[in-house]
Amino acid sequence: MAVKIILSDIDGTFLKKDKSVPALHEKALKSILAQGIKFAFVSARMPEAIYPITNGINLPHTPVISYSGALVLTDDEKILYDKKMPLDDTKKILKAIENGWQDISINYYTGRKWYVRKIDKRVQREIDITQAQAEIANFEDLIAEKILPNKILIMCEPPTCEEMESKLGAQFSNLNVVRSAPHLLEIMDKSVSKATGIEVLLKHYGFTIDEAIAFGDNYNDIEMLEYIPQSVAMGNAPQKILEVASNITDTSEDGGIYTYLKKIGIV
Repeated sequence: MAVKIILSDIDGTFLKKDKSVPALHEKALKSILAQGIKFAFVSARMPEAIYPITNGINLPHTPVISYSGALVLTDDEKILYDKKMPLDDTKKILKAIENGWQDISINYYTGRKWYVRKIDKRVQREIDITQAQAEIANFEDLIAEKILPNKILIMCEPPTCEEMESKLGAQFSNLNVVRSAPHLLEIMDKSVSKATGIEVLLKHYGFTIDEAIAFGDNYNDIEMLEYIPQSVAMGNAPQKILEVASNITDTSEDGGIYTYLKKIGIV
């Protein structure tokens, strides 16, 4: 069956460690689009942290599956899906986080807005990396106004991140609590995953899972790699991810997306 859409995680998959686009990935993406094949980024990032990637290589915006599936947009930025965390869960998990841990940075993402209590070194680093802009806000005021998050992101040291994933995941079984990197913890509604976001996008375009290829490298890619039959793990992925995917390619540093697509004759 012909491939009609290619889905890719961003950090550790499409981008190199220094957050630049490998020349081979730029070449692959331009070839894909020139053939009329759809390409979509599937990421924990917000849209404003995704669009600078295509802007940077002078390509039109692609569809995006943002917040690991909680917000899905078409290439013309039409909203297909927008899942917020429930009010009560938002209140309770913020309280548990702030009472349980120190030396962490809490990020509150809603729609296309990014709110923080303060712009500390971790937040500034994320601003520098993604080119998105955080705004200072009181989370309690946002909740009072029923401005609920698609995602809460915790930035912290890796051991803290692992501990928080375990404890919060056990305490809040109706939320999806997963690390997207050793120092990043993503929290969304339980129904949210990259697979559910992909399902929405495929339905919109009339594609099946057998007409898709998915690339990923980390734990929040597991559902995506299990959902898409032709799934590909980057060579830099942890062992568990290598075992989940049906195929393995080169690292993101070495242009693994291009390598795989070249191998199967797409580019």
